[in-house]
Amino acid sequence: MEITNIETIPGKTITTHFGLVCGSTVRSKNAFKDIGASFKNMFGGELKNYTRLLEETRQEAINRMIEQARAIGANAIVNVRFATSDVAAGAAEIYIYGTAVRVE
Repeated sequence: MEITNIETIPGKTITTHFGLVCGSTVRSKNAFKDIGASFKNMFGGELKNYTRLLEETRQEAINRMIEQARAIGANAIVNVRFATSDVAAGAAEIYIYGTAVRVE
C-alpha cells in the first residue's frame, strides 16, 4: 500500500477513485508513566514514554486505515492527514484519513 500526503503518486496514474478511508484509535495515559512524566516536567527533557505511546497510536490508526482501503480494493491512499482530539481526561484520539485510489 502506497501512502502519501500529496494528491498523486509520482510516476503513477490514478485509475480508480474509491473515496474517503480513515482509521482511528483512542488511547489513555498510564498512571505509572504519569508519575515519571511529572518528574521530567520539573527538570525538562523528552517524555519518552509518551513519545512511544504516540508512535504506537499513530501506527495503529494507520493500520486501520490501510485495512479499510484494502477491503475496498485500493492499492494507494493519497492526501493523507492526521488529526487529534481530547476525548476524556487523560485520553486522546488519533484520527487519520485520506483518499483511497488504485494506481498503475
